[in-house]
Amino acid sequence: MSRRTFLSRTAAVTAAGSLVAAPAIVSAQPAVRWRLASSFPKSLDTIFGAAEVISKRVAALTGGRFQISVHAAGEIVPGLQVLDAVQAGNVEMAHTALYYFFGKDPAWAVGAAIPFGLNARQHAAWWHQMGGKEVFNEFSSRAAGVTCFLAGNTGAQMGGWFRKEINTVEDLKGLKFRVGGFAGQVLTKLGVVPQQIAGGDIYPSLEKGTIDAAEWIGPHDDEKLGFQKVAKFYYYPGWWEGGLGVHAIANDKALAALPADYRAALEAACEEANAFMLARYDATNPQAIKRLVGAGAVLKPFPKPVMDACFKATQEVYAETREKSPEFKKLHDHYFGVQRDLITWFRVTENTFDDYMASIRR
Repeated sequence: MSRRTFLSRTAAVTAAGSLVAAPAIVSAQPAVRWRLASSFPKSLDTIFGAAEVISKRVAALTGGRFQISVHAAGEIVPGLQVLDAVQAGNVEMAHTALYYFFGKDPAWAVGAAIPFGLNARQHAAWWHQMGGKEVFNEFSSRAAGVTCFLAGNTGAQMGGWFRKEINTVEDLKGLKFRVGGFAGQVLTKLGVVPQQIAGGDIYPSLEKGTIDAAEWIGPHDDEKLGFQKVAKFYYYPGWWEGGLGVHAIANDKALAALPADYRAALEAACEEANAFMLARYDATNPQAIKRLVGAGAVLKPFPKPVMDACFKATQEVYAETREKSPEFKKLHDHYFGVQRDLITWFRVTENTFDDYMASIRR
């Protein structure tokens, strides 16, 4: 046999082997089907839509072999019960705001947002670069057998819709306000009666007068929910949510069973959802707030004495909570230690640039 003939036949065999081997490798990857329970209704296209981003990107990255079906709040379980469903293995995954589970342990709220805490960029730095993800997932895995992936941020939120003006701290007394978690505990010290109500139930509660005020997220979502029709005064800022981190949470056993490349696809998809949510809110809120003001909403800042009273009450609540919950103490101390460093940097250039641009672009 000539050298040329030998090489030609060898190349042909190698090519044929490649053709046979490639489908075998693809078919070896298992078909995986997960269900994701969202805490949010479909009508909120941005915060609910981030879960759809995760589903679509995971499917694309795995050639359709890893499918995640997304279910709005109430389709499988109520929005505030998704952690229980993931922990029990009834669904593999959820998309939620972790402070909804404040009642289980106040430490859950630190992963999402707590009063006078981190803004969106600072939260991302804490989570990804300054140990936040590791210290929080040590807690979440131990407490509920779940792992959390940052999968969205709303940015700084509004302070909510009020039927009456808030001019002094005295105006807060007796106010029935839809707000939960730490903000509710803080405001209780100032005479507010906090109400924990799911997003889809806020409008009818305001309309019927069951509550006097309500906060949700910001102009884009608030306009969709129609709050401007039943409350006139729109306050800012939502000091309890300087940058709400929204998370995908996965059952640890289901996560451990995933092939490594499927988990990598899931992590990448959550990062895309994180970027999507903040960018979309930043793009849609400016026009939404113009429409709301045009429709009669009265935009007002919380007076500084009210903000100062809320800050003071927050420190009292934190001190009390650190005594009761070792998990919260550990996360609180880590989180606010990071905040001190980040604020030092932001004061130098980020804040001064933003303040200057705001002054000339009025």
